[in-house]
Amino acid sequence: MIKLIAKRFLSALPSLIGVIIVTFVISHSLPGDPAAYFAGPSATAESIAETKARLGLDQPLPVQFVAYVGDLMQGDLGRSFNSGQPVLTDLIRRLPASFELTLYALVFAIVVAVPLGLWAAVNPGSWIDHLCRGTVTAAAAFPSFFTALVLIFVFYYKLGWAPSPIGRLAIYFPLPPTITGFFTIDALIAGDFATARAALGQLILPAISLGLFALAPLARMTRASMIGVLGSDFITTAKAEGLPRRTILWTYGFRNALLPVVNILGMIFSFLLGANVLIEQVFGWPGIGSYAVEAVLTSDYAAIQGFVVMMAILYILLNLGVDILNMIVDPRVRYDD
Repeated sequence: MIKLIAKRFLSALPSLIGVIIVTFVISHSLPGDPAAYFAGPSATAESIAETKARLGLDQPLPVQFVAYVGDLMQGDLGRSFNSGQPVLTDLIRRLPASFELTLYALVFAIVVAVPLGLWAAVNPGSWIDHLCRGTVTAAAAFPSFFTALVLIFVFYYKLGWAPSPIGRLAIYFPLPPTITGFFTIDALIAGDFATARAALGQLILPAISLGLFALAPLARMTRASMIGVLGSDFITTAKAEGLPRRTILWTYGFRNALLPVVNILGMIFSFLLGANVLIEQVFGWPGIGSYAVEAVLTSDYAAIQGFVVMMAILYILLNLGVDILNMIVDPRVRYDD
């Protein structure tokens, strides 16, 4: 297994190198001059030139790229023009917020989509099957930011059931001590149940808005995989031997249908982590998505490049985790490789 993990990791290195090159070129092709932005609206040509020299933007692009790659080799993602802090520090500080939102959204999607897909597969053509298809179509039809705005309008503005959709925690609650970076978990560890409940309340609407984005492919994949397994010869044999229906469905059917679902989970988590940019903007969520948007608007090259490189690394690690999970769920994967 260690050999396979090393092989997977090495095979991802060319993709990571390509991401670094493409991101550098595209970020430096964005409209706007960061030196003029940070020099201020009343800046003169001389002050802009001084700012460029101070930021290292007066050098040719190949020279800047070589310097950037040299810093990357030392684990330095550069310094943000906006915050004045190292990009790695900014991303590490904001990453738990994005991870918490993405994880809760994925849990919501799994809890709803997997049982719905299984139920539809066991009863094809029934009302539950039509309900599954309708739910999948509706979830895929609306963009996540539109769903977020509708939920805010209904549950916050009209009904008043949801807290103010701004940030991770209301200002009158104390911040929990940083242990995992997840406010809900850190507050529970500290025994502050009021803060934990408040943090969970802030998560509900954005997690549902983002989770609906993942619900459609998960339910569709679960249904298709389970239908394929239930039509297999070994299921027919199990029925002929008179095994209980529960044993056939869960011991033989669900476990064999799980592998494609596990495969798509890693991809969906990666997509959610990138797609939460709009959700973070709508809910004022202080994650890496809002950080990236701010960096693009101000042409903050180091922050843009650092965000994309970190997302690429996270994507590689998530896929590696999915491969390991596949080997655990289905040992045949090891022998096939």
